[in-house]
Amino acid sequence: MTYCVGLCLDQGLVMASDSRTNAGVDYISSFSKLHIFQPAPDRLFVLLAAGNLATTQEVLHRIRRDLDQALNPDPSRVAPSQTLLNVAYLFEAATYVGQVSLAVQNEHGPALRQVGAGVEATFLLGGQIAGQPPGLYLIYPQGNWMTATPETPFLQIGESKYGKPALDHIVHPGLSLEDGARVCLVSLVGTARSNLTVGPPYEVAICPRDLFAPSSRLRLEADSEELRELTQSWGERFREAFYGLPRFPWEQPGDAPPPPPDSPAPT
Repeated sequence: MTYCVGLCLDQGLVMASDSRTNAGVDYISSFSKLHIFQPAPDRLFVLLAAGNLATTQEVLHRIRRDLDQALNPDPSRVAPSQTLLNVAYLFEAATYVGQVSLAVQNEHGPALRQVGAGVEATFLLGGQIAGQPPGLYLIYPQGNWMTATPETPFLQIGESKYGKPALDHIVHPGLSLEDGARVCLVSLVGTARSNLTVGPPYEVAICPRDLFAPSSRLRLEADSEELRELTQSWGERFREAFYGLPRFPWEQPGDAPPPPPDSPAPT
């Protein structure tokens, strides 16, 4: 399983994902799901992927192939009509990625479905083209998309339900990029604690408005000190908030027990 989240804030974009793609009693594998494209100085695209790993990998290879052919034309080959290099608007980039994804699914879907395997893939595309504001799009397996808005400045794909409460309570357009990165990590940690199919390494890209490049890219391994401190601190604050809730009318002020010690989070 997978969990990816993107924030579209006044200051720019935050894109984050886990790296676990398959989990079972005897097998766990990890692949990066955060991919950055900088085809020209005036544009930046960050793509997060969830779903069938073979589909997402072929989509990424086709996007890179189209870019390579656009940047290095070969007279013996027909150049692609649309790439991340020549789209004029971010929504055109989302449409292009959706078309590539749908083409891959249509090509391999019949054979995979005959053996009961799913071929679907879902993507989050964040980015900016010069002269336009940053944007964030959720691209469905069917190739269509929806965009983040000031009222809902975050989008999720994959195992999204466990990490959504933190986003609902904290994320707003005026949130700083650093706080956005922290809440994305909290959302990932909370999801991993509730669902073992999501897990580290966690990747985060911070993309300030009008920079057209990530200012920071983090990769937190399961045994990293930064991840351990964040997980422990969030758990402690969560329990403190719970035990600080108002008592029922029949309780005495001293009835509240002390918060219990933290238990190790799954990795």
